[in-house]
Amino acid sequence: MIGLELGSVYGRLGSEVTVVEFQDGLLPTMDKTLGKELMKILKKEGFKFLFNHAVQKVNAVEGGVQLDVKNKKEEIISIEGDYCLVAVGRKAYTDKLGLENIGIETDKAGRIVTDNNLMTSESNVYAIGDVVKGAMLAHKAEEEGVFVAEHIANQKPHIDYNLVPGVVYTWPEVASVGKTEQELKESNVDFKIGQFPIRALGRARASMDIQGLIKIISDSNNDEVLGVHMIAPRAADLIMEAVIAMEYRASAEDIARICHPHPTYSEAVKEAALSATENRPLHI
Repeated sequence: MIGLELGSVYGRLGSEVTVVEFQDGLLPTMDKTLGKELMKILKKEGFKFLFNHAVQKVNAVEGGVQLDVKNKKEEIISIEGDYCLVAVGRKAYTDKLGLENIGIETDKAGRIVTDNNLMTSESNVYAIGDVVKGAMLAHKAEEEGVFVAEHIANQKPHIDYNLVPGVVYTWPEVASVGKTEQELKESNVDFKIGQFPIRALGRARASMDIQGLIKIISDSNNDEVLGVHMIAPRAADLIMEAVIAMEYRASAEDIARICHPHPTYSEAVKEAALSATENRPLHI
C-alpha cells in the first residue's frame, strides 16, 4: 500500500512507474473490487504492473538500478529504472527490547501477546499499536492507547476492530471498513450489494475527479450495513459516514433516507445506499 501511495505521487509528477508485485493483484487485504478499480485507474495514468513476480536481486548500475525478477514460469527478467522503491511490508519492532527479562511473551511474528484488555503476561504492562496483532495503523494505535488509559482508570472502554477503517492515500484515495464481499461469501452470509460510480456526481464532474466508486454491502435479511468500500476523491473523509453508520448498526435504507448536501462527494454514499436498498439510485 505504501508503495502504491508513493508510486501514485511519482506518477502524477511525470515518472514512469512499474509495480512489481508478488501477489496476483493490488490491495489483497481489501475488497477485490477496489484492487481491480485502482489498477484500472493507475493503468490510465501509465502505470505498468507485473503480478506474480518475485524480486531476486537489485543492482546499482550506471545511471540507475537494475532488478532481476522471477515470473510464474520461473524465468528471470530484468527491469531497469532510475530508482527502486522497496515496500515489502512491516513487522513488529520488538527485537532487543529485553522483553524476555521481565517475562513478556511474544508470538512467532515478534508481536507482544496481550489479552482482550491489551494487558501483557505481566499485569502492570500493556502493549498497543504496531507491536500487537492487528492492522499497523496510527489511528488504531491511538484508540488502543485511550482504551488502556480508560481500563486502568476502571472505566468501560470499547474498540470494535471490525470498524477500524483502512485508507490508501493514492489519488483517488481508497478506503474500506467492515467485511469484504469475499469474507462474507466464505462465511456463507446472505448479502446484497449497492454500487455507485463517482463519475455520475455533479461535484465530481465539476472538479474533474471522476474516477472511482462506492460499494455498500448489506445483510439480505435485515439490511444492516456489513461493509463499505470506496475509491473516490476524499475517500479518507467519506469513509467516516460508513464507520458511524456501522457503529450504530444502521441499515442501507437508513443511510439512503438521510439528506446529503449537494453538490458533494458524500452524495455517492447515499446513492450507493439507495442501490443496496432496492436498486434505485437517483442518478444512474
